[in-house]
Amino acid sequence: MTGEPAATAPAPPGPPADLHTRLIADLATTRHRLIHHPPEGRTERVSALRGHPAAQAAKCLIAMVKTGKKHTRYALAVIPGDARLDLPALKALLGGTYAAFADRAKAEELAGTVSGTVLPISYHPRLETVADPALLTHPEIYFNAARLDVSVALATDDYLRLAAPRIAPITTA
Repeated sequence: MTGEPAATAPAPPGPPADLHTRLIADLATTRHRLIHHPPEGRTERVSALRGHPAAQAAKCLIAMVKTGKKHTRYALAVIPGDARLDLPALKALLGGTYAAFADRAKAEELAGTVSGTVLPISYHPRLETVADPALLTHPEIYFNAARLDVSVALATDDYLRLAAPRIAPITTA
């Protein structure tokens, strides 16, 4: 891995391109590799294209947690690609009374990118990042780079420094 980002193909127009550019700039001081592949956003399929076990993929899900009648928190749940999000655990962690997946429009608004390309790093002040420790046992994690056709392999310790996630068990078998 190097700190030098590889040249990328031109990004499609719109917010995902802007977020992709910001991510690449933020990765400048990390140990990472860019991986170009056919467009794919489903964890199992993109993991196969990238050549790693799904457990090393950072599956990124956006959940809403009600913490009162008029107060909602949003969480970017970052879990291993072969795991399922434990919504009751996330609800308890955030002190909520109700938890569910955010609807697609809200998730894409908060993530700044389309479904299937959500980053494991939050760039929105209302989106708290929570990472499951099972993902962090790997020396390197993989995720789409705010695009369906480019992924990142990132050293886990660099991910922790860059994203500064809250770390808590939020998966279920």
